[in-house]
Amino acid sequence: MSLRIGRHALGGRALLAPMAGVTDRPFRQLCRRLGAALVPAEMLTADSRLWHSSKSRRRMDHAGEPEPRIVQIAGGEPSMMAEAARRNVDLGAQIIDINMGCPAKKVCNRAAGSALMRDEALVADILATVVRAVDVPVTLKMRTGWDVAQRNGPRIARIAEDLGVQALAVHGRTRADHYQGAAEYATIRAIKEAVRIPVFANGDIDSGAKARAVLEETGADAVMIGRAAQGRPWIFREIRHFLTSGRNLPEPARAEVRDIMLTHLDQLYAFYGEQAGVRVARKHLGWYRDAAVPVHQSQRDVPLAVTGADALFREMRVAETAAVQLLLARAWFDAAAADGRGDKEPEPGAEAPTGDRPRRRAEVA
Repeated sequence: MSLRIGRHALGGRALLAPMAGVTDRPFRQLCRRLGAALVPAEMLTADSRLWHSSKSRRRMDHAGEPEPRIVQIAGGEPSMMAEAARRNVDLGAQIIDINMGCPAKKVCNRAAGSALMRDEALVADILATVVRAVDVPVTLKMRTGWDVAQRNGPRIARIAEDLGVQALAVHGRTRADHYQGAAEYATIRAIKEAVRIPVFANGDIDSGAKARAVLEETGADAVMIGRAAQGRPWIFREIRHFLTSGRNLPEPARAEVRDIMLTHLDQLYAFYGEQAGVRVARKHLGWYRDAAVPVHQSQRDVPLAVTGADALFREMRVAETAAVQLLLARAWFDAAAADGRGDKEPEPGAEAPTGDRPRRRAEVA
């Protein structure tokens, strides 16, 4: 039976995690094209008085996105959350996701995000009010609890299911953990055993082998990928391939990685405008440098910062125009490939060895 959220069938078991400042429309569309089965938008405050900024307007821009369109809202006041949900549905949202996972101080200090997990009565009030307010599925993104002494994720999961929430995404850390230490999956398993609705496991999943291991350990229905997708948006097709075949997909050819990166830059310029797009692109270029330039598994021990390529990278990061940034990005990518590893492509059809890839940074909530 296919994985579903309400009437929406998901075409896979690898989902993108919502990340503030990362999962904008260009990145969502890129990840969807490369195999992500669900691509939630960035967290949006439930306070509609703050929606008049260019940042909020862009976060509500879903033009051209494939279904289902999922919007995540954050706040701690039930009626405000309900109104935000209604207005986003009017703007085209087909799933409303409620954020109870973000550990950031500026969110938790407003009694939102993972801070809500300390108040189960308020959690119930928010969930019930939002579910009643809209006629689309409501989902919940949460952590395992506030801290290790209060891992109340299973109780909140049961509350959510009883109130009509139709899927749960669970980051395998408490709020107190932030992104430190290793994710723990026992609580995710306890949550899955407590409910009948789909559960998505999140945290430290950076390869097909790790995805399969987490699915087996937790019994979850799918995995949710956050930071491991930064600079490697093709991780979703890699996970899909591993889950169906038990083998790693061959690394993408260097030319494909270059084209993905350059197309992504073009889409950022178009979405944000040239000046803002160039600034936003800088962080993505840093992630591509960290994760995407070492294209082949057998060459991952080769240093990334190499002579001429390193100088080009520094120039690219301070470029002020799209034309110059694109030109330097192409030159930097080719120089890093040539200086760091030579020009050899993998043999056609060759598969990378099975097993985990090097550990990536922890997932966001």
